[in-house]
Amino acid sequence: MILIFDLDGTLLNTIDDLGYACNYALAQTGFPTHPIEAYPAMVGNGISNLIRRALPEAERNDETVARLREFFVPYYNEHNCDQTRPYDGIPQLLSTLRAKGHTLAVASNKYQAATEKIVRHFFPDTFDCILGERDGIPRKPDPQIVADILNAVASKASLPLYIGDSLVDRDTALNARVPFVACSWGFVPRERLIEAGVTTLIDRPEELLSLLPIH
Repeated sequence: MILIFDLDGTLLNTIDDLGYACNYALAQTGFPTHPIEAYPAMVGNGISNLIRRALPEAERNDETVARLREFFVPYYNEHNCDQTRPYDGIPQLLSTLRAKGHTLAVASNKYQAATEKIVRHFFPDTFDCILGERDGIPRKPDPQIVADILNAVASKASLPLYIGDSLVDRDTALNARVPFVACSWGFVPRERLIEAGVTTLIDRPEELLSLLPIH
């Protein structure tokens, strides 16, 4: 199978480094910062939307977002592996999936350079395709990123499955017409996923193995 994983909140707990980078950008431009625990509700749609949500409502315009990105991106590029860590059980799961011959991919709304750096730092030689936010390509939940992954690995695998922690991921899978598995350890509370109608939900990484045709 081709197993397509979201990154933030699914493979890695990235919230501290994202929050610190956003607070740095806010502070450098004179805006109030937020407690780190407020950031899970702001992530999921790319860096620009994270910044937009962190700004005071009256300042949420493209010009201000672009100005904060100029501080956010260099800071995050330098510090995006400081506090970020894999969720418990994820390295073992990925190793098992590779050993069983599955093709693995990452589909993220994080900009491409950071996505590649972080994935290769924590999971070297693990993923067959790593895609993030790219210029001119719509972000998730647009299905283009899934289509691009499937085109890139078409000769290696079939029967795709998408694994993520958010409703953005659920909608991406729905739009791409591929099955979706939600994980409850990420940034969206389990109760919210269930209330939104998610039907396949795992609470520990190893539970994914029981959903695959090859055990």
